Amino acid sequence: MSSTQSLLLITIIIAIIVAVAAMLIVNRHQLQEIEELDNDLGNMEDLHLERAISKLDQMELAGESLATLTTWKKSYEKAAEAFPEIQRLIEEGADENARYRLVKAHQDIKQAQELLDAISEDIKNSADVFTQLLESNRENQALYDELMKTYREMRKEILAASFDYSSALEEIENRLSAMEEDFAQAKNLSAQGDHVEAKRVLSKIRAALDSLGKQLPEVKKDQHELETVFAEQLSEIADAYKKMRSEKYSFGSLDILLEIKQSNDQIEKSLQDLAKLDLDACEKGMKKVDKEIDTLYKILEKEYRARPFVEENLDKLQNLLAHQQVVSQQLVKKLRHIDESYELTHGELDEARGLEREVHKMDSDYIRSSQKIADGNAVYSEVESTWVRILNRLSEIGQRQQELSEAVDGLYEAEEVAHRSIKEFKQEVSLIYRRLSRHQLPGIPDAFLQMYTLVINEISKTTGELNQIRINMEKISQELVQISDDVDRLKKDAADIVNSADLFELTMQYSNKFLDNEGVVRARKAAMKLYDRDYNYKDALDTIATAVERVDPGSYQRIENAYYQEQKEMLD
Repeated sequence: MSSTQSLLLITIIIAIIVAVAAMLIVNRHQLQEIEELDNDLGNMEDLHLERAISKLDQMELAGESLATLTTWKKSYEKAAEAFPEIQRLIEEGADENARYRLVKAHQDIKQAQELLDAISEDIKNSADVFTQLLESNRENQALYDELMKTYREMRKEILAASFDYSSALEEIENRLSAMEEDFAQAKNLSAQGDHVEAKRVLSKIRAALDSLGKQLPEVKKDQHELETVFAEQLSEIADAYKKMRSEKYSFGSLDILLEIKQSNDQIEKSLQDLAKLDLDACEKGMKKVDKEIDTLYKILEKEYRARPFVEENLDKLQNLLAHQQVVSQQLVKKLRHIDESYELTHGELDEARGLEREVHKMDSDYIRSSQKIADGNAVYSEVESTWVRILNRLSEIGQRQQELSEAVDGLYEAEEVAHRSIKEFKQEVSLIYRRLSRHQLPGIPDAFLQMYTLVINEISKTTGELNQIRINMEKISQELVQISDDVDRLKKDAADIVNSADLFELTMQYSNKFLDNEGVVRARKAAMKLYDRDYNYKDALDTIATAVERVDPGSYQRIENAYYQEQKEMLD
């Protein structure tokens, strides 16, 4: 046998083995499916729903219960018709599978599974319905007894505390009577065998009992609030109001008794809502009454607390207003007098007059309030608010008037300072000019003369303003600052002229050592021209100093240092 033939033989043997193994596996799997189908069918048959149907037929059901039984009885009987066919398919499938006719066995198993799936839901639902119908009578009886017990306990409690439910007692009795009718109906339906409808009625009773059970505590609470708590509070408010009116308290346009009447009307309306067991409407009205009562209490308390403040400040405020009126009049008089000599540039007099008018108006407001107090028509909280505002404003006005007074008081001193400053400026400018004159310079630079003339004119102008009948001290103060700056500049310019002239002379003297140097000789001629003809002492110094530095570096720095050291020693 060749190797090819051997390989082919081995392949055939392997294929046969695989095929046999596959058939065994499929056979075993299908056998398991057949057993599961048989078990499922057996479980359905073991329900023995025929016996449940027989028992239900003996119960002589009626109404909704009978209709339910009839519907699901038909559903079950139709489904049960498939039991023999399913059993036949299972048995045939088992026989075919045992003979290893696996394809035919698979078809039988699949058909049996489809039939079983089609009826399983109906079988299960029918079983649930039959069980529920069988147990409904017992469950309904237990529920009936439970609800009746709750009903009797609730009725007993209501009768024992009928006073606490007086407003809603009639409506509560109506609901209890309706429940009695429902109990009778449930009992009658059960006796007739309509347990489904009886259960519906019992569920209705349960809901009614639960609802009323939740409402009863709220009814009791609302009844107490409306007829006891609110009534007592409104009565207390009315008594307090009458007592306060007898003690000359006033409440302006607010009619407290009318507010109390409106609250009592709302209480009656809420009691009507309570009588109908409309607890939402009742609660809404109660909140309105509670808010109104709280408001009335606060109004009374506000007036009661305000009166001591008003009485304590009655004389105090009168004295403060009288004092502030005097202060206001004196300040206006003082500012009018000062305005004759000085220009009040910030509207001080107009502001003082405005403050005077404001104090006068506050005094008028105080007088009106005082008269209302005397007449017994004062709303003390309003008076308190007005007087607190007046007291605060008087403090602000007093502080501002003091500031105005102190501000104008400084005008006299400022004028004296200005006169002294002008005198000092004149002396200082004169000293500056004399210092330049003492140096016997060829002439004075035009720029200095212009600055000198400017300062002289500024001093003259400010002097003239100080001698006017009405002085603008703010303007003069600004001018004095400018004059001070210009005098300082003039002083610096004069010092620069003197120092430049002195250093020029010293440097020219030193340049005599270099008369054999043409550059120095030319520089000397140019510098002398600047010095003698143009009076440009700074440029003259720069010209000769530059020439000297070229021939003898550092020489000018030595001359300058020695000069300023000598100046310093002279000052010390």
